[in-house]
Amino acid sequence: MSKQQIKHILENRISEDGAVETGIKGVQLFRVTEEIRCAPAVYEPCVVAVVSGSKEAILDGERYRYDSSRYMCCPMSMPVEAGTPDASPETPLLGVLISLNTRAMTELAIEMENATGAIRMPKGGPIPQGLALSHWDPAFTDALLRLLQVLDSSTDRAVLGEGRLRELYYAVLKGEAGEAARRAFGVGNEIARTIEFLSDRLNEPVTIDDMAEQVGMSRAVFHRKFKQATTMSPIQFVKSMRLNNAAMRIAGGMTVNEAAMDVGYVSTSQFSREIKRMYGQSPRHWSQSLEIPHELN
Repeated sequence: MSKQQIKHILENRISEDGAVETGIKGVQLFRVTEEIRCAPAVYEPCVVAVVSGSKEAILDGERYRYDSSRYMCCPMSMPVEAGTPDASPETPLLGVLISLNTRAMTELAIEMENATGAIRMPKGGPIPQGLALSHWDPAFTDALLRLLQVLDSSTDRAVLGEGRLRELYYAVLKGEAGEAARRAFGVGNEIARTIEFLSDRLNEPVTIDDMAEQVGMSRAVFHRKFKQATTMSPIQFVKSMRLNNAAMRIAGGMTVNEAAMDVGYVSTSQFSREIKRMYGQSPRHWSQSLEIPHELN
C-alpha cells in the first residue's frame, strides 16, 4: 500500500518530463516518457527509487536494472553508462533521487557501529561494490513515504524534512545495500575517500601511488581493494571518470577541446582516440546528440 501511495504522490506532483526539486535539499522527483539510450554518466553518492518503469546502469560491462521491486544505492562516485531503455508515454518512468549527504551518512554509519559495542575495523573478505541494488523492504518504503508526505507544507518541510531524510538514510544503511553504504561512509572507507580525492582532481595527474598514499596503503594492497570495490583497476577507473565527465560536458555544450583540457588531457587527439576506443564513437557524437540529462542519470 505504501508504494502505491508514493506513486500517487509522484503522479500528482510531476506531470512533465524532467526532474523537479522538492524543497528538501538533495531530493528530486523525476519523470521520463521516452527511451534514453545508455550514455556516459557519473553517479554521485545517491539512492534512486523507481515506482514506475525501470532504469539501467552499466558498470564495467555489468548491467544493473532497477525498478519498483529494487532501488539502487550508489555510495561512491562511479563512472557508468545509464539510460531509460523502456520508458514510453504508456509506461512512464517515475521515481525519486535522493543524494547521500556525506556528513549525515558518516554520522549514522559510525553511530550504528558504535551501538553494537566498540567500533571495529571491518573484517576481511570481499569489499561491497560501489553500486548496489536492494529490495524495497518495509522500513525503506515507509521512510520514503514519510519523507514525501511533508512536501505539501513548507512548514513541515522546514521542521521535519531533515529528520525524515535521516530516517531514510538509516533505512538504507540497514537494508540489503547497507553493507556497501556502511563501508563507504563508516570505518574502513578508504576506497570512497580515494574516489573523493580523485574526483576533486580530474584535471591533475593522479597516480596509483598518490591514491594509495592518501589512505596509507601499499600499492599492491590498494590496487586489490580498489578493484574489489569498483570492479575496475585504479587506472581504468581514473580513465573512465575523466572520459565520462568529458562526454557529459560535451553533451552540455562544451567544445571537445575544452572538455579534454577540463579533465586533464593535454592532447586532444589522444583524448579523441581514447573516448572512441571506450564508447565506439568520436567525441563529436556527444556534441551532436541531445544533452545527456544528468539529473536522470
